Amino acid sequence: MIKGDNLSFGNFKWQVLDIKDGKALIITEGIIELRWYHKDFVEITWADCKIREYLNNEFYKVFNQDEKARIVPTVNSNPDNPWFKTKGGIDTTDRIFLLSLEEVCKYFGDSRDILKNKGSQKWYIEDENNIKRQAKFEDSFHWWRLRSPGYYGRTSASVSSNGNVYVRGNGVFGRPRDGGGVRPALWLKT
Repeated sequence: MIKGDNLSFGNFKWQVLDIKDGKALIITEGIIELRWYHKDFVEITWADCKIREYLNNEFYKVFNQDEKARIVPTVNSNPDNPWFKTKGGIDTTDRIFLLSLEEVCKYFGDSRDILKNKGSQKWYIEDENNIKRQAKFEDSFHWWRLRSPGYYGRTSASVSSNGNVYVRGNGVFGRPRDGGGVRPALWLKT
């Protein structure tokens, strides 16, 4: 197994983003469903949002016992939004999670320098790595959620259907109407 490989795990196809210490960071190749970040349009961080609860409970149950034994619980840091200083909240321990702004910028073509410096960009990162960040839901490209906060606590950062990293984010509930794409990520024992 190497970075960039594709593999099957559970009932999903995954892409390998990183390998270290006998484990691999994997993310679903595409968007597996549309889901809201939270159940109300309120200030919320990853630690307390409904999508985190769903991924680590209901979604986790789709894996069999052998598969669950390979999923490594991981301490995720949840940094503040680097452009808008919106609070990211406390560190969390997750079996399954969404990528952060920093992770999507690191693993999908490395746009971390742009993330560190807002410069003249107002809401999103658009660069040569857009195509690497695009993901499909069913047959068409769709936007997908990140765990990081957006412009304020009632938004979460996301990746647009054309691959832009939308640092400003989308509402945690209510708008846009479809809730946003979910691409679960996890660390897997190799």
